[in-house]
Amino acid sequence: MILLQRSMVRPSAPWWAMTVLVVALSAAFLGLGRWQWQRGEARQMQWDAFARGADEVRPLGSSKLDAIARFARISLAGHFHPERQFLLDNRSHAGMPGYEVLTPLELSDGRALLVDRGWVAFTGSRAHLPNVSFAPAPVVTLIGRVDNLPSAGLDYGRAAPALTGSWPRVTSYPRMSELSAALGRVLEERIVLLDPSAADGYVRDWRPPGLPPARHLAYAIQWWLFALTLVVLWIVASLRRRRGTR
Repeated sequence: MILLQRSMVRPSAPWWAMTVLVVALSAAFLGLGRWQWQRGEARQMQWDAFARGADEVRPLGSSKLDAIARFARISLAGHFHPERQFLLDNRSHAGMPGYEVLTPLELSDGRALLVDRGWVAFTGSRAHLPNVSFAPAPVVTLIGRVDNLPSAGLDYGRAAPALTGSWPRVTSYPRMSELSAALGRVLEERIVLLDPSAADGYVRDWRPPGLPPARHLAYAIQWWLFALTLVVLWIVASLRRRRGTR
């Protein structure tokens, strides 16, 4: 911005070219601000839906997870299969790297789904995975929120779980079909985030993914201030140029 201001008052600079540059940059800054504002509004809708999901608990029954509103709280019963768990890689908490633990739960009607039991810290070595084993009751009744599997913005960083080998198996931004293939059975398309008050879990500070809405709105205002500053600099430079030609 300082370099642009200096170029504005440089006598040799073609003024029409500088005006075109200011218009183009201002339009770009306004567009970026609008984009961030829209993202903030969309993120606010997610946070509102997350807040509404805490209002009541509904039994899952025979419903499929993908037929239930995202973030809704449900109750369900079944038995865990702790001998075959997944560690969801590239998950952080309070700035620390770690995994989220996905444990298969078989319902009484034979369907299977994954329960996210929370976040565990990285041990410091990929060769030594955290111990996530536990001895659940034959039948457990639990409460959790319906959510999607975490997804990556790009395919870079994705790693499907191995089809063979020991358990737990590490994976990064997998597709549900890949988890089903590794487990050897069809899984529900969504997962359940285990309620923070439930037993047999780890860190469960659940919140909607991505930046908070206020951060996007702050970025939008920042871009609009850039556009306003640029226009003000252009006006000041124009006034100085007119005075210099008198």
